[in-house]
Amino acid sequence: MFDGYLNVAKSCKSCGLSYGFADSGDGAAWFVMLFVCVVGVGSILGVEIAYAPPYWVHILLVIPVLILMPLLLLRPVKGFLLCQQWKTKAREGRTGS
Repeated sequence: MFDGYLNVAKSCKSCGLSYGFADSGDGAAWFVMLFVCVVGVGSILGVEIAYAPPYWVHILLVIPVLILMPLLLLRPVKGFLLCQQWKTKAREGRTGS
């Protein structure tokens, strides 16, 4: 499905399905950002309330989590959105007669 990290291939290597319909736009990034922010901030607040660690502990834990979670989630979420486009036959809206 992918040709690189996030570039969509022209067609499926197994069945030859053309991915010309595929346009997830910023949807995947938006969903991942929303999820990571909610989970990240919730985790930070939970750790602060439960343990009250020094700030350097937050820095050592939070920065890697907030960088790695989007990197790990972006590709699967984009793949899911593209699969949903194919399944529901979603196409770009058209105006005119």
